[in-house]
Amino acid sequence: MKLLRYGPVGQERPGILDSEGKIRDLSGIVDDLEGKWLADLSWTESLDPSTLPLVEGTPRLGPCVAGTGKFICIGLNFADHAAESGMEVPPEPVIFMKATSAIIGPNDDVVIPRGSTATDWEVELGIVIGKPAKHVSQKEALDHVAGYCVINDVSERDFQTKRSGQWTKGKSCDTFGPVGPWLVTRDDISDPQNLKMWLKVNGETMQNGSSATMVYGVAHVVSYLSDFMTLHPGDIISTGTPPGVGQGMKPPRYLKAGDVVELGIEGLGEQRQDVRSEG
Repeated sequence: MKLLRYGPVGQERPGILDSEGKIRDLSGIVDDLEGKWLADLSWTESLDPSTLPLVEGTPRLGPCVAGTGKFICIGLNFADHAAESGMEVPPEPVIFMKATSAIIGPNDDVVIPRGSTATDWEVELGIVIGKPAKHVSQKEALDHVAGYCVINDVSERDFQTKRSGQWTKGKSCDTFGPVGPWLVTRDDISDPQNLKMWLKVNGETMQNGSSATMVYGVAHVVSYLSDFMTLHPGDIISTGTPPGVGQGMKPPRYLKAGDVVELGIEGLGEQRQDVRSEG
């Protein structure tokens, strides 16, 4: 099932994609796609999208999850990406946080922040938490997942690595977290560790990978994180990126105003962002 949110910024309504790829309005059933509705998806079991009101036109798509409390990222989770970054594969998952204020819709503009010269791209598989998770085993971990989505973990590399402290400052600028287009429920993805991932800049393929090459898979990541913090419904985990980021090129190549970024993951949909400079 492909759940989504549509409408102007701050006024998004819940929706669902029907079998013909059309948006149907869900607001008569749930008030929004936030944690309280993701903790128990039984309300979707007898849902017939064709009976719901049809949404006319092509409205803006918002982030596919509302009210996210934590936006957690896993660093260097692909061995080949670690290599292009000049870093070792970590013996345990690297964890950092991305500010929830960075979250935008999948096709909203990405804004290069003031003073930036190294804004980069990263296609990533996103995990959306359903049931609360605390000290869960890897065997139990997927039972706590509501679904999956596409994330562009936009990153300012100089802020991230040259400004001292943690990576968070290079990951949390406004617009650095496009999420969506859909939250695809767990039952629709038979194997999250076998999904093709790609990203293009101005039509040129930069990343062409697969979740199959993740060092720490979805179940491992959810279980691992749940030992350090309780994962709550609506929390988002971004699981790392395959090789092909701008930082790893020789010489490095970064985003500039006027660029167009397109990215997608098999079964989870696609994103498209116009890049502009902060006014």
